[in-house]
Amino acid sequence: MNALQASMRRAGEGARLWLMAMRPRTLTIALAPVILGTTLAWVEAGRVDAVLFAVIMLAAVLIQAGTNLHNDAADAASDCHDRLGPPRVSAQGLLAARDVRRAAWAAFGLAALLGLWLVWKGGLPILLIGLLSIAAGAAYSAGPRPISHSPFGELFVIAFFGLAAVGGTYYLQTGTVTARAVAAGLICGLPAAAVLLVNNTRDTIQDMAAGRATLAIRLGKRRAGLVYAFLVLAPYVILAGPWPGFESLSGRILWPVFLTLPYALWLAWQFRVRPVGHFNLLLVNTAKLQFAIAALMCLSLVQ
Repeated sequence: MNALQASMRRAGEGARLWLMAMRPRTLTIALAPVILGTTLAWVEAGRVDAVLFAVIMLAAVLIQAGTNLHNDAADAASDCHDRLGPPRVSAQGLLAARDVRRAAWAAFGLAALLGLWLVWKGGLPILLIGLLSIAAGAAYSAGPRPISHSPFGELFVIAFFGLAAVGGTYYLQTGTVTARAVAAGLICGLPAAAVLLVNNTRDTIQDMAAGRATLAIRLGKRRAGLVYAFLVLAPYVILAGPWPGFESLSGRILWPVFLTLPYALWLAWQFRVRPVGHFNLLLVNTAKLQFAIAALMCLSLVQ
């Protein structure tokens, strides 16, 4: 192997480690609400700004990646080497926690720069959402009372990866927020929170050893399973119920979303019967459910 090949191999290995730290499988949680909010705006307003859509997508990915990187670095001192979840690069010494933390702040900084343009387009409401999103992303794993150590992480996800993401995207494209946009935010945010609940239930033993008090720890696996079932099944209740006509939009029936209902029921059963050692697959499948619900809603709205 010559020097060039060795250098390329090292670069490839470095890129793999950084991707591992950013946890790309979770990025769909940030993308789904932006796509859904934009699609709803297109259907209701008749047009969307493509450049605006691209900038919102990039900002959302940067905030999600920054949150994941910050979480990786912040947990370096407390994560166990026998953890059930995917390895944390900082805890295993694969990347320096200092460098991972700097990368997180770089991602937040880039998101803030994009946010300035979004504020120029959307005004003070977008400034508030942007500042709160970045602050919450940083506070998720840092500060005297990190959100990730508390029982409020799932509410954080519903608020920022559901309501704020869908509502903010819709507002930027239309200049207003409707009841349908709020409902769409809940539909997207609830299964996203279920992803976090799976993660925290899997890591209950390690989190207890680290002095955390997540919702999964407070409830225990059996009751956490009931909450999980609510989070993955509530979107169908919202779609089926008489909520501001959201089950039908200009004659568009959103029945294709219900094709995922058996899958959601199966996931709720898997949470109940599977040991936490199998929850890595459940986590990935729950993220797939959230994206599938959002994608089928979008397809239904534009048909």
